[in-house]
Amino acid sequence: MGFVVRLLVNALALYLLTRVYSGVSFAPGADAVSVLIAAAVMGIVNALVRPVLLLLSLPVNVLTLGLFTLVVNGIVLWLVAAATALNVAGFGAAVVGALILTVIAWVLDAILGALGLDGVHE
Repeated sequence: MGFVVRLLVNALALYLLTRVYSGVSFAPGADAVSVLIAAAVMGIVNALVRPVLLLLSLPVNVLTLGLFTLVVNGIVLWLVAAATALNVAGFGAAVVGALILTVIAWVLDAILGALGLDGVHE
C-alpha cells in the first residue's frame, strides 16, 4: 500500500510541476497512464541511478556544501524525460524543475502525513 501511495504522490507532483512551470511538460496527448509511467520511472531512477551519481559527485558536493545535489536532481529529471512522455526544455529547466518538484513533493508528503495517509504507523 505504501508503494502505491508513493507512486500516486510522485505522479501528482509531476503533474503539478507541469502545471506551474513551463520548462517541464508532458507530450501532447499524454494521459494519466503516461504520468504514472513517468512517476514509476522516476522512482526507479531515484533508486538505482541517483545514488551512483551522488557517490561519483561526492567531492564536488562537499566543495559546494551540498548544492551540487540540485544538479544531480536535474540530471535525474532529464533522464526521466528522455525515457518517458515528459519534456524538459533544457538542462537549466531540468534543474529548476527538479527543485520545484522537490518542494511540491515535500508539501504533498506533509499534507498526507497530517491526514494520516502516509502509511507510517506509530
